[in-house]
Amino acid sequence: MTFLTVNNTIAVFLNTRGVIPVNSDFTIAVHSLVYLAYLPDHMASSDSIAKNVCTNAARIRKIMSHLRKNGFVKTKEGIGGGYILACNPHKVTLAEIYRTVSQGSLKPHWCTGDPEQKCLVSSNTQSVMDEIINEAELYFEKHLEKNTIESVLEKIKQHNIT
Repeated sequence: MTFLTVNNTIAVFLNTRGVIPVNSDFTIAVHSLVYLAYLPDHMASSDSIAKNVCTNAARIRKIMSHLRKNGFVKTKEGIGGGYILACNPHKVTLAEIYRTVSQGSLKPHWCTGDPEQKCLVSSNTQSVMDEIINEAELYFEKHLEKNTIESVLEKIKQHNIT
């Protein structure tokens, strides 16, 4: 499985025939957590995270609220406030982050066909596609289980060396 980022969306290449897009909230969440792991024991504001991620602070706050509710980060309000990592970057997998901010995002919001039609294709295509997409998402999550926040940070550090 390989990955490509286009317009803040990760495209997951399952094979040479297909590409499945993943919403950018996942990428932003991973980037933000890796950034916080890079700055251990330091508070980072939504503005500083947004600048590092190259998005706006409101979007960061929205994603970080999901991460806070699930125990990945802690927050402090007011002057000198912001976000700090509340989890062990060696143990938290990308699959956990994906499930928090993006699970189910592979499935399109539009449904094809009509299950009430008599046509075999029209009445069954959506349910078959749902099964295929659910299987792809499970495969994707299994792959993400192999990577942690820390392993991403280490890959970034290694990438800088080459």
